[in-house]
Amino acid sequence: MRRVFFVLPALLFAACGNDAPTSNGDCEETPGIAYRTDGQLTFFRADSTEIKEIAIEVVDTDSTRGRGLMARKCFPDDWGMLFVFPEERSQAFYMANTPRSLDIMYFAADSTLINAAKYTMPNSLDNVISDGPAQFVVETPAGFVDRYGLAPGDHINWTFDSAESLAESEETPVMDSSLVN
Repeated sequence: MRRVFFVLPALLFAACGNDAPTSNGDCEETPGIAYRTDGQLTFFRADSTEIKEIAIEVVDTDSTRGRGLMARKCFPDDWGMLFVFPEERSQAFYMANTPRSLDIMYFAADSTLINAAKYTMPNSLDNVISDGPAQFVVETPAGFVDRYGLAPGDHINWTFDSAESLAESEETPVMDSSLVN
């Protein structure tokens, strides 16, 4: 009889399921905040060995950088957001209204990885600060840094699919060709 009491709660718990998405393809995007792909970004080791290429959405206006990945529940594991700032400086991010844990990587003006904040806490108001001046920031799903063994000294290079894909965004970003690696 005692076993029934232990088994019944376990069965009820399993039947209720878990509403949290277990993979990026299993959930529905919040209406109006679909991810888009503006280009490709490649991670390289310090010795220039290629690590991984991902699709990226580029944000380079105050408004789009401020919004970032807020309210987005779903995006592919091989996708990220590239934040482009007009100059290199200390950067601070937070996870307010961001329902997914992310890895946040800070890159210097020469595209070299300074540091990464891994497995950030969803919806947190705590600042996640770069360890030095950064001009580029890449956000990916949590676990990316560990999965690919990224470390300070690694670097990135990216290309845009087309100027048209950027013009289709809510705001037309300022394009400075000197920032494109």
